[in-house]
Amino acid sequence: PLLVRWQIFTNSPWMLKRTFMLLIRCMVGCKSLSRKKGRASWRRLVLRTHRCNSAQSEDDRIMRSYYLILTAVVASGLTATPAVMQDMPAGASPYDVVDAWVKPFAPSGHAFGATTGVFAESPDRIFVIQRGEIRLPDPVPPGFQGFVGSIGQNALEAGDNRVWRNSIYVVDGGGNMIEAWTKWDEMFEGGAGPHKVKISPFDPDRKVWVVDETNHQVHAFSNDGQELVMSLGAGGVGDDENHFNRPQDLAFLEDGSIFVADSENARVVKFDAEGNFVTTWGTQGSGRGEFDAVHAVATDSIGRIYVADRNNDRIQVFNETTRSVWYHPNISPIATWPGFEFPNDIYATGYDVWIADNMPPRMVKLDWNGNPQFSWDASGEGPGQFREIHQFSVDSENNFYGAGNVLGRVQKFVPKEGASFMETFGAPDPPLQ
Repeated sequence: PLLVRWQIFTNSPWMLKRTFMLLIRCMVGCKSLSRKKGRASWRRLVLRTHRCNSAQSEDDRIMRSYYLILTAVVASGLTATPAVMQDMPAGASPYDVVDAWVKPFAPSGHAFGATTGVFAESPDRIFVIQRGEIRLPDPVPPGFQGFVGSIGQNALEAGDNRVWRNSIYVVDGGGNMIEAWTKWDEMFEGGAGPHKVKISPFDPDRKVWVVDETNHQVHAFSNDGQELVMSLGAGGVGDDENHFNRPQDLAFLEDGSIFVADSENARVVKFDAEGNFVTTWGTQGSGRGEFDAVHAVATDSIGRIYVADRNNDRIQVFNETTRSVWYHPNISPIATWPGFEFPNDIYATGYDVWIADNMPPRMVKLDWNGNPQFSWDASGEGPGQFREIHQFSVDSENNFYGAGNVLGRVQKFVPKEGASFMETFGAPDPPLQ
């Protein structure tokens, strides 16, 4: 049945306003109703269920038709065609960069490698993953500022200068390394290395999930890094229930379900909380519900699933509440947001959806309907800039962290004094348990 979901109203004032206006339009459109009947029908619209009554009046049937149309729109997430991305409101970044935030800790003659992921568990515990460290030229060229991008090198092209060390580490709010999970370094040797890092906001144990592009797996570690708790995927390339082909990202639902972005298989794979396969959807292509390089996946507070269809330069939105006979028994494609260029990461809040777009690097804010709200340019090689924003994270103090894959550094940003709430991320929603 088409029911107005209470989460929509409690999590989004924007959605409440829009829904209220739609209700008003329903009332105005029902011209056959008198003001008195209109007030009565308003009460019926809000309070009554979908049960039909053969004794309904013509006015009741008209109002019921409006109600069904409205709830269908709300249930699908109000997925009208979004505005053109070229019309995106743009401005200066609402954040100040913390210059040279992470203090170097690599052995002499080495620097950070390609920094693929960052996740803020709290303002004082931030996880960073990298594709090993990089051996510097001897002598070190002048102008070196602690990362290889400062001397004109591309961290992704380290080649034989890559050393598989400190692939997972943790820093405090001041950028000091407080944990190095070196016991897992050998896990990533011989391939692309770790790709993204996350903690489910619904997990009281706060397991640390790391996408392993080398072995085509996704690993869950204990929060202190001492134990490998679970691995999704048997290892090696495949496209069945137990294999991936270059997994890139993962996302979570409140019931513990896990979605994995299985890039080269052009699909999203769902597992239950225990890691058992549930379902999969997607196929190679550029049509609706098809993918070309699934690079990121995220969920919002009402269970919609956002997928960065990177090589198709778009975001696709799915849900599990609207049935689709033509696509999948349990998954429906409900929106396509085109106009991006190489989207790498997605962050969904209770109000908005943020995208790390990359040609050129910029941060993009959309509303839940895919309409552009705000963006800022982040391209360059100086402080606060990126050649590629690979993953980003936000902590409970509205600080923003960005992992730079090409320049080989992670950066921290703090809100500028007087920065507008509409231009910043806000605290994570939902917060970590």
